[in-house]
Amino acid sequence: MIAQTPATPYYAVIFTSIRTEGNNGYAAMADAMDELAKQQEGYLGIESARNEIGITVSYWQSLEAIRNWKANTDHAIAQKYGREKWYANYKVRICKVERDYEFDSSLII
Repeated sequence: MIAQTPATPYYAVIFTSIRTEGNNGYAAMADAMDELAKQQEGYLGIESARNEIGITVSYWQSLEAIRNWKANTDHAIAQKYGREKWYANYKVRICKVERDYEFDSSLII
C-alpha cells in the first residue's frame, strides 16, 4: 500500500538493507517495530519491499520526530539485533520531501 502523506514538506527515512540467512525472529520484530512506529509523534506512514535488497521508506513530520524514533528504547534494541544477526549490510538516508505527486487509475471516470 502506498502511504498517504500530507502536503510537503515532510521527511523520508530510506532504509536499504541486505539480510543475513534465516529469519532468527526478524519477522516478529519487524511487525512490532511497524506497530510501535505508528504510535510515535510525527509518524506519517511507511512503504516497504524486499527481494534481494530490502527498501523501507518511513515518512515523518520533522527531523525531531526522526531523532525521537531513532532514540526510542525498543527501536534501539531492534537496531542492535539488526547489526548482530539480521543484516549483512544496511544504509540509512534521511531526505526532505519538497514535492510529491501521484497517479491513481481508480480516480479516472
